[in-house]
Amino acid sequence: MEHDQAHDDRAGRAAHGVDWASLGPIDLHAHSRESDGTDAPGDVVRAAAAAGLGAIALTDHDTVSGWVEATEAAHETGVALIPGVEFSSQIGSASVHVLGYLLDPEADAFIGERERIRVERIERAERMVHAIGRDYPLTWRHVEEHSAPGATIGRPHIADALVTLGIVADRSAAFEGILHWQGGYYHPHHAPEPEAAIGIIKDAGGVSVLAHPAARGAPVMRMGVLGDLVGAGLDGVEVWHRDNDEASRRRLLRDAELMGLLVTGSSDYHGRGKPNVLGEHTTEPAVLAEIVRRATGWAPVLPA
Repeated sequence: MEHDQAHDDRAGRAAHGVDWASLGPIDLHAHSRESDGTDAPGDVVRAAAAAGLGAIALTDHDTVSGWVEATEAAHETGVALIPGVEFSSQIGSASVHVLGYLLDPEADAFIGERERIRVERIERAERMVHAIGRDYPLTWRHVEEHSAPGATIGRPHIADALVTLGIVADRSAAFEGILHWQGGYYHPHHAPEPEAAIGIIKDAGGVSVLAHPAARGAPVMRMGVLGDLVGAGLDGVEVWHRDNDEASRRRLLRDAELMGLLVTGSSDYHGRGKPNVLGEHTTEPAVLAEIVRRATGWAPVLPA
């Protein structure tokens, strides 16, 4: 990724004095077509501007390939951009996602891990498509048509191909049936343990936040390992998210206060891929200011 380090340093210093409250609502979790969203990275930022947001974080799964385009759109629209990533990690067979903000994308450990994840995701997707293709008219070409060049291909792209082919009605139907882990076509993929993901983010100068902890069976809450993640350096927890029910939010707020964790809120926007709406949950300006203060890897893209 090309960048001017001197500019980054100046922007980093300037970011510490930003009045984040004056910019507008802050949404710290959104995806583009570089992972499993449907919008181009620049269009995610433009959609954030149209929604009245003051800041948006682009957090594609296991890739930073959308940062450059999103940065250009941030300069164009005046929306502050918080470059980030959503790390796929795992506890046993349970998926756990860790958001990393303002990390250095050129840090060696980060480069190595995301390339390993990218390659293994592609191999896993190919195995699943081959298996599904024995029973349905699905090919790898169909899946590629639903992903951007160089994107991290995963089950959402397979789901979109199945929808286009008329095999299922929508993404939700695909994940509830053919792509369900008990659907007969599922293959596991490599993912580090969340402690390792947190370590990679920290080593790259980023700030780590546990994404939607009560989603998908809530493994972190069910297994009671939040304290272990805090011990590994976790900075915060995403409380305000549509997949966290009210009881889970109350528990997370209590735990965050006891453990000194930052509390964030966000939409987890995926464009047409999910019903999530930009700005449906937001983060307090003081929390974003603290994230920026802690980060040493990268700087926010600020309005001119």
